[in-house]
Amino acid sequence: MFLFLWPARTWLEQSRAMSAAQRRAAVLAQENTALSNRVAQLRSTAYIEQVARQQYGLVMPGEKAYGILPPTATTTVPPPKSGSASSTSHGRG
Repeated sequence: MFLFLWPARTWLEQSRAMSAAQRRAAVLAQENTALSNRVAQLRSTAYIEQVARQQYGLVMPGEKAYGILPPTATTTVPPPKSGSASSTSHGRG
């Protein structure tokens, strides 16, 4: 009886290991496809130009770059308070 159970147990363990390996291979294949697509994107001249313009502010030869500066902060001095002792007189006659 022992001789019959041992091969069946080994077969079940190998079957489980095979299933796990197949799932892992499928996940890796998906990751590989995604990475291959990313490599193709990074190698495209259109994407390189987009990154150069947006992240580094570069322009193509013959083009002129214009930058828009944020407005400068204005500082204002509050007006003097009305009713101060020097500007009003409460003198007695």
